[in-house]
Amino acid sequence: MPRLRYLTAGESHGPALVSTVEGLPAGLHISAKLLGEELARRRLGHGRSPRMSFESDRLEVVAGVRHGRTLGSPVSVLIHNTEWPKWVDAMDPEPRDDLDDIRDSGRGQQLTRPRPGHADLTGALKYGYDDVRDALERASARETAARVVAGTLAKQLLAEVGVHVVSHVVEIGGERTEADAPRPGPHDLDAVDASEVRCFEPEVAQRMIDRIDAAKADNDTLGGVIEVIAYGLPPGLGSHVHFDRKLDARLAAACVSVQAMKGVEFGDGFDLASRPGSQAHDEIERVDGRYERLTDRAGGLEAGMSTGQPLRLRVAMKPISSLPRPLATVDMETHEPAVAITQRSDACAVPRAGVVLESVVAVELADALLEKTGGDTVGEVQRNLDGYRDEIASR
Repeated sequence: MPRLRYLTAGESHGPALVSTVEGLPAGLHISAKLLGEELARRRLGHGRSPRMSFESDRLEVVAGVRHGRTLGSPVSVLIHNTEWPKWVDAMDPEPRDDLDDIRDSGRGQQLTRPRPGHADLTGALKYGYDDVRDALERASARETAARVVAGTLAKQLLAEVGVHVVSHVVEIGGERTEADAPRPGPHDLDAVDASEVRCFEPEVAQRMIDRIDAAKADNDTLGGVIEVIAYGLPPGLGSHVHFDRKLDARLAAACVSVQAMKGVEFGDGFDLASRPGSQAHDEIERVDGRYERLTDRAGGLEAGMSTGQPLRLRVAMKPISSLPRPLATVDMETHEPAVAITQRSDACAVPRAGVVLESVVAVELADALLEKTGGDTVGEVQRNLDGYRDEIASR
């Protein structure tokens, strides 16, 4: 069972999203300002939809925190939907005592033309919906706001022990950074966020912006690749002894659980498949009483465990499935050919997705940290980690 876990609840156009995090040690300082800043980062990026301009996040911490510090009990945060008054009739979340069809009352419009690439059709078939809004509301990437809250809490715990997680965009629409391009360090996040596409290479960033503008003019959408790097990890988080304890497996599952993510690689990833073994692994040396690696091809992970190097992974994101120029589909009510419904969406959400991926990676790393150290308070976690670091330093 994980030491740290979270649940989210809520629909894209519902009254609020809920993020509940269980397992945070007591005594962790919770910054409402930081929570708000992280949610604001999630709305960054060139190519965003108009929705990002008028949608804001109003936070309310409702459980697990007193006087700004965690109690050791579950922490629950509401993210109120400031657009809710416009959606009350369409969503109607209140329990009903009658069986009248809401559509007969004129308070909701039935959506029956599912979008290829979204949860619309398969979700409707699985759960017996006759209105694909019942699927698309929960499948919407709006849910990731609740994950950012959980991830921000995890980041605050990791920061207490000197671990920092950053992300940057390395590819959009085929425009990519070079393999040997500089990577942002733990103090470069502001510089990354200053880029409209969150790319650390200004020249490549401009090419990405141009590609997004061209796709938008063509009523199309673009995907890309995000790199996430964690600095300051000790060796030995995760385990080789059982498949579900492997840190890379846990991180991969967390990343592909984010909407529109289609693949994950660690370190040099798929490129390793074409190299001989002599050029695929990180040789070891002893420097000043510490074990060091000569390269970082493995991305800071071996056999499901952190090595103590920066942990590095890349995630591929497909283009958004809500296109201004809708794709062909079938109307579920008439069974006739149709064009898919359209929803407000970004031409490219890759820059925003990096913030979400930072969050899900942070949760998994914080869980692995607590698994290794134990501890009911932040101070106890720190002491146990310090003791472990002292022990391995002498070996």
